[in-house]
Amino acid sequence: MGSVMSLSESFQLSYTSVVILMMILSVSAVTSGLSGFGFSAIGAASLWLLPPSLGIPLLMALSSANQLMSLKQIRSDMKPLRQWWPNGPAPYILGGLLGVPLGLEILHSLPTPVLMVCFGAFLITYAGYSIFRRPKQRPNTGGWPSSVLVGLLGGVIGGFTAFPGALVVIWIGRSGLPKEESRAIVQPYIFAMQLVSLCMLAVQHPSTFDARFWSLFATAVVIVLPSTLLGVRIYKSLSDMNFRRICFTLLGTSGCAIFSKGLGALGIGTALALLAH
Repeated sequence: MGSVMSLSESFQLSYTSVVILMMILSVSAVTSGLSGFGFSAIGAASLWLLPPSLGIPLLMALSSANQLMSLKQIRSDMKPLRQWWPNGPAPYILGGLLGVPLGLEILHSLPTPVLMVCFGAFLITYAGYSIFRRPKQRPNTGGWPSSVLVGLLGGVIGGFTAFPGALVVIWIGRSGLPKEESRAIVQPYIFAMQLVSLCMLAVQHPSTFDARFWSLFATAVVIVLPSTLLGVRIYKSLSDMNFRRICFTLLGTSGCAIFSKGLGALGIGTALALLAH
């Protein structure tokens, strides 16, 4: 109670706003603990309460803590590091490391709102189709060259959408892998991309991580970690089919968030013109 009141005073937010913020982050953590991804997609609602300069780094840091906690809970499903290549997460991570700089270049040189609208619409459509599609009977990820390419494209997309895991989730979903193998690839990939992004942010904008940031992080992480554990518990009770449906539902939700963000950046007139075509 005292920490919530101090946050309310420090960030000039009402007590109610601080409680809502913590609820958003808690739901984000449960969802990500359950599916292995999507913390920032749900947590983006917190940007209604916090400025992006503070909210985005906070989401990145809390999402990293969320991923680390989840990975510890499912470590029995993970392959040893020496087996991450060629059929584990290593090819995806390699591709992602190559793709992130390209995505950041796109962010600064191309009309990213249009790209976000198109990619968001694709995620919504694909997720809706995949929820009802029967999974493959014989899992197949296509080998490590395909994995590197998917990871690279995921890194590129993550550079301008802040959601690098979207393409990897789609690829793993269509491959028909069991839920344990799916998370053992998706989560290390997302965690690696988050660490890279945080390191780049720390080098380029070190003032981001000031006393206000750490005060908010220290309060929120106490809520995020137990919520993550709850999500992982729910995940362990799910069948492969229900896990798959939840993942694609969350993927569609993320698509809606990206789509809306792109429309907002375009403005009403430009967005309507784009949708008309």
